[in-house]
Amino acid sequence: MSTFFHRPCDTAPLPGELDVFHPAAAEQVRRYHRGMAGYTETPLRDLHSLAGDLGLRRFQVKDESLRFGLNAFKVLGGSYAMGRILAERMGLAPEEMTFEQVTEQLKTGSGSYTFITATDGNHGRGVAYTAAQLHQRCIVLLPAHTAEERVRNIAALGAEAVVTDLLYDDAVRLAAKMAREKGYILVQDTAWPGYEQIPLWIMQGYMTMADECLQRMQTPPTHLFLQAGVGSMAAAVAACLSAAYPQSPMKVIIVEPDQADCLARTARTPDGQLCRVPGDMNSMMAGLCCGEACTLAWEILRRKAAYYVTIPDAVAALGMRVLGNPLSDDPRIISGESGASTTGFVVELMRSPELADVRAELEIGRDSSVLCISTEGDTDRENYRAVVWNGRCPYPEKKD
Repeated sequence: MSTFFHRPCDTAPLPGELDVFHPAAAEQVRRYHRGMAGYTETPLRDLHSLAGDLGLRRFQVKDESLRFGLNAFKVLGGSYAMGRILAERMGLAPEEMTFEQVTEQLKTGSGSYTFITATDGNHGRGVAYTAAQLHQRCIVLLPAHTAEERVRNIAALGAEAVVTDLLYDDAVRLAAKMAREKGYILVQDTAWPGYEQIPLWIMQGYMTMADECLQRMQTPPTHLFLQAGVGSMAAAVAACLSAAYPQSPMKVIIVEPDQADCLARTARTPDGQLCRVPGDMNSMMAGLCCGEACTLAWEILRRKAAYYVTIPDAVAALGMRVLGNPLSDDPRIISGESGASTTGFVVELMRSPELADVRAELEIGRDSSVLCISTEGDTDRENYRAVVWNGRCPYPEKKD
């Protein structure tokens, strides 16, 4: 059973350096991504039949399995940050920066660089993809027990994929240490004191998803469900959509694995001091198994998100099956363990008698419009088939 906690939003304004998540900035970020080979807008799926079955007015899911052929959204953050890093070194103005400008400058002999990151899979694959497009070296550290498929996908892009014997957060610390000692450029999707500019650029990169949603949605959602690991994507999307609809009473609900609930734990503290989840986080939602929240993300979420949910693996599996086996003429969405977590919770929320009080507190029902983001496809196909098809795959193989 999922757990639910309500923390009233802080009313203090965002610090000036974080007040960069708004539609105009999102447009600029999306212009940069348009210059990358393979960019296409990912679909915003309307699940009419599922909405009716759950007693909702509307249920929309943004399908990020089609992002750059990488099966996940993460490339948006790393690629934009890498562009900003190089543009700064080349003397290019950020408001005029395009991917074409950056690549042209590199061709003129602006130097070569080594990018390094730690990842559960999707972020590292995005960094490796961008480094390959820029013809730069890339090192990706992965925590112990990473699915082999995720390792292969990163190595196939030309990066040095190194599986460590560490937990995710310790792999992040190792990547930071190697960057300091060897002069590499750390491209990490979480922040800590002294390392905040690049994570901020990564978060801005995620606004392309928000901008695409804004171009397709006629009205704002009443309920925005966002999954969180370190919280960077959730914070960026919540801030951007809130800025686009300042008069909307949109409720933002953060969903985490019950084994990696650093944001929910933080939200429960009276003073909002960051809490760490120690030890091994044993959840199949690998992309969300982060024990330490991004400092920048929390500063945004404490002002934008009032609701925090932790879910067991069974709820994520429910979301995978619901999206993979659509009702009536709803489109099929191939959504992985982390990607389906929010949909799984919405289904549990609307169907479970035990969550009636939560439904009442969220004021969700027949007049509600829900937006979820399926952040990844079947990035671990073996597990996807075990969950959704019980080892069988009745649809054609999807090519990366």
